[in-house]
Amino acid sequence: MSHKRVPKRKVVFAGAGAAAVVAAAILLPNANASQDGDKTDLQPKKVNAASAADIASQLASTLGEAFAGAYYDKDKQQVIVNVVGDGNDVDVEVKKAGAVARSVKNSTADLESAAKTLKTKATIPGTAWSVDPQTNEIRVTADRTVTGGKWDTLESTVNSLGKGVATIKKSQGTFKPFAEGGDAIFGGGSRCSLGFNVTTDSGAPGFITAGHCGVAAKEWSDSQNGAPIGTVQDATFPGDGDFALVTYDDPNTEAPSTVNTGDGNTVNIAKAADATVGQKVTRMGSTTGLNDGSVTGLDATVNYPEGTVSGLIQTDVCAEPGDSGGPLFSQDGSAIGLTSGGSGDCTSGGETFFQPVTTALKAVGATIGDDGGAAGGDGGGAAGNGGGAADDQGGAAGNGGAAGKGKKQGGAGDKG
Repeated sequence: MSHKRVPKRKVVFAGAGAAAVVAAAILLPNANASQDGDKTDLQPKKVNAASAADIASQLASTLGEAFAGAYYDKDKQQVIVNVVGDGNDVDVEVKKAGAVARSVKNSTADLESAAKTLKTKATIPGTAWSVDPQTNEIRVTADRTVTGGKWDTLESTVNSLGKGVATIKKSQGTFKPFAEGGDAIFGGGSRCSLGFNVTTDSGAPGFITAGHCGVAAKEWSDSQNGAPIGTVQDATFPGDGDFALVTYDDPNTEAPSTVNTGDGNTVNIAKAADATVGQKVTRMGSTTGLNDGSVTGLDATVNYPEGTVSGLIQTDVCAEPGDSGGPLFSQDGSAIGLTSGGSGDCTSGGETFFQPVTTALKAVGATIGDDGGAAGGDGGGAAGNGGGAADDQGGAAGNGGAAGKGKKQGGAGDKG
């Protein structure tokens, strides 16, 4: 659905209606320590996903080389921490943090080394890999284009890493940026989606979106063939991420920190937060509306036809062409990611990758939500309709991720 200009521009993008999305953090009680103060008797805390990310970050710093990743058990509402080596001190530190220690074989250094080997020997279009702390392995995925000699190279590289270091599976889809159709923002004949409103370090209002949109056009409008409302200041794709910063041309643009889910319902975006494996997340997209799922991997590398993108979040949230650039957020109102690409659809499933918002904000010098209000006083975090740049065939066009020239005038965006 189209958005309209209003005095003192209030840029809020509506998506498919879904009243079920509730922006409320569930605060659960901490476990009680033993009365005698014996820290080894501390019981695991029940926490929400946002707190899980904080606990994992804290323990990563405290445990050093003994820390081998962590994930969130959403059924038990507990943080599971992988540790290598034996040591009561490590176990005590994990318990003091309210988490559960789990002994594993592969250290963080082992998995990082394996990922470097994959990058050196198996950077093949149609492949992806990410760290899966639930299995303490690297999950390698190959899409349907990886066959013959390419498959042999990938398989032999995975096997060379040693037993229990990495697993490989085939995907029925094709890895690509989700770039087709969608009613959101327009530039140079292309169309993409606003992710979250932000405030730059200089105090200017703006928004972040997918990098493969930012390299497609310098100026963006909120209507087909309309006057530009924003100018790209920074864009990364491919490479170390898939993100872009666009600043509004009117410094009085009001950029509220909300996600409009339709039917008059909104979710307030309070901050940006890191993803945690096992965390439940929700994605907005103009093609498929609101869909949820879980984070399945971190620090993912995806080898798109346009080039390799690293540092992404891997999920089982479904997405389709037209959802590119849209926001990924949590139920407690945290901005988590920007839709990059993947394989599959919302019928058969597949993998979808997201640019971490925290990384993008740091790279472009901007803040979101309560971390920094946009002009107009509402903070910066309105979420966009999903949707990527369209080309005549429904995909991203050209090397370097430039979105194609779109002839489609309506299409999937009208659903959202």
